[in-house]
Formats: sequence, structure tokens, C-alpha cells
Amino acid sequence: MTNDVEKWRHGDLYDAHAPYFRNQKEIASRFLNTYNQTDYADTEIRTRLLKDNFGAVGDYVTVGTPFLCDFANNIYLGSKISINMNCSFMDSGKITIGDETMVAPNVQIYTGTHPIAATERLNPNWELHKNQHFVMTRSLPVKVGRRCWIGGGTIILPGVTIGDNTVIGGGSVVTKDIPANVVAVGNPCHVLRKIGADN
Repeated sequence: MTNDVEKWRHGDLYDAHAPYFRNQKEIASRFLNTYNQTDYADTEIRTRLLKDNFGAVGDYVTVGTPFLCDFANNIYLGSKISINMNCSFMDSGKITIGDETMVAPNVQIYTGTHPIAATERLNPNWELHKNQHFVMTRSLPVKVGRRCWIGGGTIILPGVTIGDNTVIGGGSVVTKDIPANVVAVGNPCHVLRKIGADN
């Protein structure tokens, strides 16, 4: 029988309270406690904490505090990236952000999702194993391209890809893929216009 880690890796429904996931969250919690209490001026310490805990971190990367995440090791950042304060990256699935991208304050990125139908969402084994999560989870990756600008308060939902050079307007809820070289805004987020050579 396929275990929950294998189900998670294949994008299938899994129990998010299985031991592997609980352990990852404990590791991430210790990292966050330390990172969020490290002074902004201690850039070397902050950079080392990011490199030791994220999946990958390029050069000239800043992550403002407070910062929240699920696992930390599923976050992959390129170089020259600015993530402003009060962002939440729920990285049960992989989150990738390309080079030279800005992420404004209060941005939320979600990778975990659940079935719509309650009969599928509720864990059928919960009564027998109450240490499990009472709902089933699926994790879908999120990818933000190079040279993007994600406006303040944006919410990016599971499975979304945002193309290179794209600007997402503040307060948008990104429910589906957004192409490269556009300005996109709204809830649900939609393309407002293309970005040309002059703008």
C-alpha cells in the first residue's frame, strides 16, 4: 500500500498529520522562531538561516519578518529576490520564485488544497486513527517567474504558475496561471494588459 509521503510526492490525497509531515513542521517551527527573532541588521545570520532551511536560496535574497511557512525546505528562491514583511508561504508543495522578483508585504502563497465534496474531503479513517488529520490534503506546486512583481496582499492559490516579467496588482487572488509579460489584477486575477517595450 502506498504511504502518505509517496501519495504527497505524486500529488495524490494524503494525511497531512503523518509523522513525516509533523516532523517537517517541527523543524520549520524552530527555524521560524529563530529567524523571526533575529535582528534585521544581522544579515549574515539571517542569510545562513535561510540557506540552511529553504530548499534553495540564491544570492542577494532578503526575507522580511515576520515570515511564516509550513515546511521551509519546499521554498526555492533564485537570486536578487526581495520578500517583504508579513508574508505566508504554505509550502507543503514546492514554491519556486525566479531571479529579480519582488514580493510585497502580506502576500500569501498556498500549495495545499482539499477536495470540494465533503465525502471526499473528510478522512474516512479518522474514527479509527484520531492522530490523523480529519481532512485529506493534496499539495500542488506554485511557480513565480523571473523579474516579477507580486503586489501587496496578493493571494496565490495551489498549482498556479506566473510567467516572467509579470506584475500582479495588489490585493489580487490568483486562481489560475498568468502568462508572462502582463499586468494582471483582481479577484479572480485576470490579465489587464500586456507589458510592452515602453512600459
